[in-house]
Amino acid sequence: METRVKVGDLAPDFGGTTSDGTKLRLNDFLGKKNVVLYFYPKDDTENCTIEACNFRDNLNSIRTMWTEVVGVSLDSIQSHRDFSQKHQITFPLVSDEEKKIAKAYGVLSKDGAHAERVTFIIDRTGRVVKIFPQVDVTKHTHQVVEALKLMTYRPN
Repeated sequence: METRVKVGDLAPDFGGTTSDGTKLRLNDFLGKKNVVLYFYPKDDTENCTIEACNFRDNLNSIRTMWTEVVGVSLDSIQSHRDFSQKHQITFPLVSDEEKKIAKAYGVLSKDGAHAERVTFIIDRTGRVVKIFPQVDVTKHTHQVVEALKLMTYRPN
């Protein structure tokens, strides 16, 4: 397993294609928004659906804190598209079929079959400010929102 990114580290930049077919890079948000980057094992499984739907249901309050949510799994773009449409997921899901993003963040499972369920909060300067290495999907979004409330960034 790769070394996991730590709090205080500069978040590795990444690029990928999202569920709506657009290209997205972490650098797109630098200087503008914080990012909740969450990795999850598989589209349309019970816990992954609960987690995604909880982020969806809290997206407006998260965005009022100058933050964007980005989900990443090893699933294909088509799988992400189907999952997003089925559950009305309106934030980007990035396909990491080549496992580059999961490896860069150190969250690829030991067998390489999926990304571990880990969330990183990255501030607008690109620094990792919070990591949730053990996620209870029923409480996770609330924990993320509480962590974001503690951040001090406000737009100019």
